[in-house]
Amino acid sequence: MAQITSTDLYRILLAARPVGAPKLSDFRAETAPVPQAGEGEFLVRIIWLSLDPYMRGRMDDAKSYADPVPIGGVMEGGAVGEVIASNQTGFQVGDFVNGAFGWQSHAISNGEMVRKLDPNLAPISTALGVLGMPGLTAFVGLNDHGRPKAGETLAVSAATGAVGSVVGQLGKAYGLRVVGVAGGADKCAYAVDELGFDACIDHRAAPDGKALRKDLASVCPDGIDIYFENVAGKTLEAVVPLMNVGGRIPVCGMIAWYNGGGLGAGVTAGVNLLPQVWRTILTRRLNVRGFIIFDHYDRFPAFVQEVSGHIQSGAVKYRESIAEGLEAAPEAFIKLLEGGNFGKQLVAVSPDPTRA
Repeated sequence: MAQITSTDLYRILLAARPVGAPKLSDFRAETAPVPQAGEGEFLVRIIWLSLDPYMRGRMDDAKSYADPVPIGGVMEGGAVGEVIASNQTGFQVGDFVNGAFGWQSHAISNGEMVRKLDPNLAPISTALGVLGMPGLTAFVGLNDHGRPKAGETLAVSAATGAVGSVVGQLGKAYGLRVVGVAGGADKCAYAVDELGFDACIDHRAAPDGKALRKDLASVCPDGIDIYFENVAGKTLEAVVPLMNVGGRIPVCGMIAWYNGGGLGAGVTAGVNLLPQVWRTILTRRLNVRGFIIFDHYDRFPAFVQEVSGHIQSGAVKYRESIAEGLEAAPEAFIKLLEGGNFGKQLVAVSPDPTRA
């Protein structure tokens, strides 16, 4: 980790808007004095930073469901930290908290959209993964938009990522046949041997969507009823023709297209798939539902109650990829967009006193 003193604020800013895949030069680090908490505020020492694919969209100056990060602004991101000074009666020194604190070593908050964490319930890092926004995304997407029924077949892209791994394990808990798509034989083995998926296909072993479709068809003999979409690209090309009548597609993300590729990028070269996809939606009466998890935070209590129980029983497992030091965040983020993470991607910003 970078040698930052207790009086230093270390932060990573957006230096330039990426063209295509982000580069290290699109980020800039700076130090400043640690800010003081004002009236009704508290100061947080960041312990864990979450890296998530949605952050790529925040780097673009394009209309979306949230404002972009301004040039020279602190990169946006969820984090877990410890309150080290407080002028806010609701938050005391020593409290562990989760909030959108950004890519920085310290943050000031008034408590809005911040939740306290119980380190006795689960490791505090899980508030950024299996018991945080990614886990809630999996829970809401599968239950509310996938509407699973026991005996159906669920296909999950990015199957060993922070969202996909929870989707698949919940699917098994609900009595579904679960097939994953992941990048690499090691990830596929983990999905089957550790997470309990019925099968997992390595998309890196398939040169295009047609080849991937053939591989998927071999393990989905009865078609696909629910496709949890995290990736798009050639995986979407492979899945759509295999969807059953009345199938559901919760659209969570499209990481294959985040670095500037539109329809056709990451699929069979020179093919416009929109007519085929649109016709399949019509003729097979598919329900395709895009959702943004910020609209569903009212589901947090039900989610935490169910999934924490699954974790304690061993029905839901999780894995974390950890980059050491805030200065490692840009490189770890770039690798995340390329599928270089295995499980939830975290950055260890400062020591976690709850870990031995």
